[in-house]
Amino acid sequence: MEKFKQIGIVIIGWVFLVLGVLGLFLPVLQGILFIMIGLAILSSRSEMIKRFLKHLEERHPHYHEHIEKWRNRIRSWFSKDGMER
Repeated sequence: MEKFKQIGIVIIGWVFLVLGVLGLFLPVLQGILFIMIGLAILSSRSEMIKRFLKHLEERHPHYHEHIEKWRNRIRSWFSKDGMER
């Protein structure tokens, strides 16, 4: 069951990234928002994404603050405390 949860989280993260890239070209979607959500989700599972976020933090601290905010929200959704609400 845990394996399915991990695979689901990775798939959801990549879906948000793809939506974000599409959103960069389509005026209806908020591309940057979806990309940040996707990065926040994937950062818990991928070392490559963690390195990218570290690079982003050094070059653009403002964007990193937004990603951290979303990462904390998403973690609260998947934590046991967040599921009991």
